Amino acid sequence: MSIKITSDSTCDLSADILEQYHIGILPLQIEKGGHTFRDGIDIFPEDIFKFVDEGGAFCKTSAMNPEGYKLFFDKFTREYEAVIHINIGSSFSSCYQNACLAAQEFKNVFIVDSKNLSTGHGHIVLEAAAKAEEGYSPDRILEHLADIIPKVRASFLLDRLDYMVKGGRCSSVMALGANLLKLKPCIEVENGKMKLGKKYRGTLQRCLMQYVKDKLDNSCNIAPKRIFITHTAIKPEIVKSVIDTVTQKAIFEKIHETNAGCTVSSHCGQNTLGVLFIEK
Repeated sequence: MSIKITSDSTCDLSADILEQYHIGILPLQIEKGGHTFRDGIDIFPEDIFKFVDEGGAFCKTSAMNPEGYKLFFDKFTREYEAVIHINIGSSFSSCYQNACLAAQEFKNVFIVDSKNLSTGHGHIVLEAAAKAEEGYSPDRILEHLADIIPKVRASFLLDRLDYMVKGGRCSSVMALGANLLKLKPCIEVENGKMKLGKKYRGTLQRCLMQYVKDKLDNSCNIAPKRIFITHTAIKPEIVKSVIDTVTQKAIFEKIHETNAGCTVSSHCGQNTLGVLFIEK
């Protein structure tokens, strides 16, 4: 049975992964300077950072409307027997609700709430694509995803909080306190919602090393299939140090380094890095 796996651009999967698994991507919309752009097509994270650094307002993200999803699904339903679309978590965006509305127009489109973001969302997309390649039916793929979704562990360490404040994700009081104490907070996804985790103190590299060690401390409980190291505009030598630490702490069949797209970048700013994996 021919099945097409699709997702929003928020899954932050690299171009080679998308090509390898033939995953279709619908770009979310980014509002910058009074104009609307398409994530990963005519706007990229470096455009956002440059605009803000030069004094521009913080950028906003917006979900695709139901009509946009309908047009997106329509082209695939003509070619494939089934389409499975995985959305960014419904607590973070109205994408899931809008996709569900659009899917009502089709008999062979199935919508999945990843209950996650970035490559936490990307893990679910890859699981679906792998099972489709193995010949699973849509029902079996959906059952597998329902089992995997609660096991995804997604978190990020933030170097700056001004982007989160402007996006309404944290208070200016918390940001001021973190800046005064030179703290770098860990943001975690739990039960489909974002929460504040442990706060680290010190240089960015030192904090990241401790963060990675903390997250991979119980490596015996982590599925060895893959881990994502996803980041925004961070120095290559720091990323290399993180990869080295991951290699020392746990054995993964695949270590994927990916760049966060415009959605994460708009809310988190530069020097954000996360490790995202699945528990057994």
